[in-house]
Amino acid sequence: ITSAALVDAADSKTEPEAAMFRRILLSDVVVKSQRRVFFGRKWNAYDLVNASVILALHCLCLFAPFRFNWMALLVTVALCVVTGLFGITLSFHRNLSHRSFKVPKWLEYFFAYCGLQALQGSPITWVSTHRYHHQFVDSERDPHSPTAGFWFSHISWLFDTTSMNERCGGPNNVGDLKKQPFYRFLDKTYVIHPIALGALLYGLGGFPCLVWGMGVRVVWVYHITWLINSVCHIWGKQPWKTGDLSRNNWWVALLTFGEGWHNNHHAFEYSARHGLQWWELDMTWYVVKLLQAIGLATDVKVPTEVQKKRMAI
Repeated sequence: ITSAALVDAADSKTEPEAAMFRRILLSDVVVKSQRRVFFGRKWNAYDLVNASVILALHCLCLFAPFRFNWMALLVTVALCVVTGLFGITLSFHRNLSHRSFKVPKWLEYFFAYCGLQALQGSPITWVSTHRYHHQFVDSERDPHSPTAGFWFSHISWLFDTTSMNERCGGPNNVGDLKKQPFYRFLDKTYVIHPIALGALLYGLGGFPCLVWGMGVRVVWVYHITWLINSVCHIWGKQPWKTGDLSRNNWWVALLTFGEGWHNNHHAFEYSARHGLQWWELDMTWYVVKLLQAIGLATDVKVPTEVQKKRMAI
């Protein structure tokens, strides 16, 4: 495990070697290989497109204070729930990546389409990256570990796809999704759908709805999702013996519909419930429980008391 213990190990090394180790502020996480993302490497076309889209959306947010109205705000809040909760946390993460529960195919596909509109990639690419994260967590092959730097884990890993493919491989771990024509269709036509949504928002509410519904909403969901990769592997508590840097962070959990209970998740990857204590707020779990109560969610997985005892520190 990469932690402050490496600092002590570095003390016994020569000065140039020891300088490679840098502790992240107010944590015991040590950066041992700061990756060059912006300079000193060749950018491919996919990297440039990713960076351009993310930059453009952030620039669009600059208009928000001058193009505010209540309709635009209402649309933004609704789309944050639809794309962030139903799409990313419920569908992409707990349903598709970890198969924590089952829903009818029509509902699975609806939730996955909601996730597509978060502009974080198609289900195939998102799920593939996340499965690699769990397979290689906090190692040199992790797609976004803070051991390569805070900002690398938060955002800049998105602009280094060549390196990620070399370290992890392509999307070869999502055969279950590739078998389904619906997910192959979304992967091939990914760009069309957010453009169509943007046009719809512009038609409904003009430029303010476009600024808030596509700019503010997408950027907000971007950063709360990325906080899981960065903050929740640096600051927080570790109640479980996971052997990695994952942490529980209550304020990230509030922002991310329950995803901030990240050490819980790494301890029990299969669990549909991340907030394992009664006081650990987990909005995504409450939706799963509602779906289960009305008969739409089945095979809902949660850890048993025996499994908890095995993982407890």
